[in-house]
Amino acid sequence: MTTKGFVSLVGSGPGDPELLTVKALRLLQHADVVVFDRLVSADILALIPHGVSQITVGKSPGNHCVPQDQINKIIVSLALSGRRVVRLKGGDPYIFGRGGEEALELRQHGIPFEVVPGVTAAAGCSSYAGIPLTHRGLNHGVRFITGHSQNDETLAPDWSKLADPDCTLVIYMGLANLQTICTELIHAGLSASTPAAAIHGGSTPRQHKVIATLADLADAVARADLQSPVTTIIGDVVTLSAQLDRFQGDSRLAEGVADYEPFSLARA
Repeated sequence: MTTKGFVSLVGSGPGDPELLTVKALRLLQHADVVVFDRLVSADILALIPHGVSQITVGKSPGNHCVPQDQINKIIVSLALSGRRVVRLKGGDPYIFGRGGEEALELRQHGIPFEVVPGVTAAAGCSSYAGIPLTHRGLNHGVRFITGHSQNDETLAPDWSKLADPDCTLVIYMGLANLQTICTELIHAGLSASTPAAAIHGGSTPRQHKVIATLADLADAVARADLQSPVTTIIGDVVTLSAQLDRFQGDSRLAEGVADYEPFSLARA
């Protein structure tokens, strides 16, 4: 009788390999196979030892190269063969990472698993861009929302509940619908002059930040030709970026990156 394997649903953080947890790195070092997403950075994939099988199931907006139900089957099949599986995801598995769906699938098949949190895209990208998600006197809360709908349906949240000037909004996967998001929030009562930021490649040497008003953000992002993935932050806390972003300029990490060196197992 074949012994069931074990699955670790691991968050890899926003991209900087030094934001990996110690546990995540240990699991990568001892995995039999790593099943990873498109948003896992190349620097993090470089930490996987030679000889460990790697399976990419990367998905991008409008281009799902491996459907989620097939990903579930891949993970289950690998575990049932007795392997130690690391399911490696960008950010955190349980924040818009569909980790809950995969965990339920594993539970249904009686496969033991664990969830290893990762630094969220919201926390990582905002910190590297100099934007505190909370700041006394500027907001009283934060909301994480998705910027796209399941099965490419029309994006239709309750905009009136989201248009709260005292709450910071962090929008995941919202690039394709950015103009709609900004327009609907303004129609729902949020000031058109609300500060807003869009961040591509947060926490990596490819980081590029665009800051504008809510009314102008979509056009500014288009002019900058930002590509997915983009994390969008809307709220008064964005104004602090000018003082707290240590990279400044267009935030491409051009300055202060001379000593940047990708993390390596030898240094771990």
